[in-house]
Amino acid sequence: MVKEAEIGQKSAAPSSENGTIGDRAAVARDQWNREIPGLDLAPMVLLGRLNEASHVVSTERLAPIFKAAGLKQGEFDVLATLVRSGPPYKLMPTELYRSTMMSSGGMTARLDRLEKSGHITRCPHPEDRRALMVCLTDQGLKLIKAMMPDYIACQQKTVSGLSDAEVEQLSALLEKFIASTAR
Repeated sequence: MVKEAEIGQKSAAPSSENGTIGDRAAVARDQWNREIPGLDLAPMVLLGRLNEASHVVSTERLAPIFKAAGLKQGEFDVLATLVRSGPPYKLMPTELYRSTMMSSGGMTARLDRLEKSGHITRCPHPEDRRALMVCLTDQGLKLIKAMMPDYIACQQKTVSGLSDAEVEQLSALLEKFIASTAR
């Protein structure tokens, strides 16, 4: 779906004199150390790097895959959540917005777009006539299943600069970090 050359063509990070991608967090640290020596800047550097990594992965790596499929990342998240839920690929809107970490108003707008494009329908709840469920259409299911090989290949390419052990270590550290921030 997406040509390999389209993935990661550009970087928002500053370039050094030799053309390699710079480290914005390190540049900011060095600037702050010059202006206000003695500050503990390790958390700022870590969070800056996390932010940069998230931005690069989202906008330069994954966005071309979503665009090629005619989706935005949030729409992909909704469809992928429905697929992951398994047959019959139906969830309540509240289950969707909790699993995709967004507001109910934002979810409604996404669902409207996905329904208009034929990827989902709103179908009656089997036990509560007042409620509607979000139901994945065959079109939506086929789209996500067709996208997954490119999506996974992109993720693999994105972390290819790390060894398998480093990927596991980073993943474990991020899991711990996320849990610690939820307190």
